[in-house]
Amino acid sequence: MTEAFVDAGPRIGDAPRRMAVAAEDVELVVSLARGDREALGELYDRHGAPMLALGMKLLRDRGEAQEILHDVFLEAWKHAGDYDPSRGAVRTWLMLRMRSRCLDRIKSAARSRTSSAGEQLERVVGAAPAAAADHTDAQRVHGALAELPDDQRKVLELGYFAGLSCSEMAEELSIPIGTVKSRMHAAMKKLRATFSAGRLEG
Repeated sequence: MTEAFVDAGPRIGDAPRRMAVAAEDVELVVSLARGDREALGELYDRHGAPMLALGMKLLRDRGEAQEILHDVFLEAWKHAGDYDPSRGAVRTWLMLRMRSRCLDRIKSAARSRTSSAGEQLERVVGAAPAAAADHTDAQRVHGALAELPDDQRKVLELGYFAGLSCSEMAEELSIPIGTVKSRMHAAMKKLRATFSAGRLEG
């Protein structure tokens, strides 16, 4: 019986074909810089799928990835004249823009979580350590945190000061999400009681 021949090496003609596609991409970007809308559609058809896949891998959210993909192609439309073929292929140019915008979105979300968590902690204790009204308040905050059990203090540090979500904390600590939430609730309850008592004494 004759065995099927399997060519494990690069196929003849692959390199020239890739070069031809790359050259066509450059021509499309040049046309795009001249305002050719059809060129934008052609670039989307060629590169949209891998860019979307990258966005979904980084963001783990198809809707956000599609939104950023749309924004990146709008940027490509506006800045097509800035593309320099000597610095890389068109696909590389687009993929780097996609990656950069996704990372910006991730950083923005982390800052938002940290900010909102910090505001919530301020509402509980009356003042955050960095913005305490006086030295006594700052000492009270640090003292209250130090008195918490280690497991409860850890989730506060990760959630309120590092900006991690419940799922991220669960992964970091190797515990169920439900345990993270119960520890957070217990810690906030103790802090609330401590500062309520402190205000009454004051």
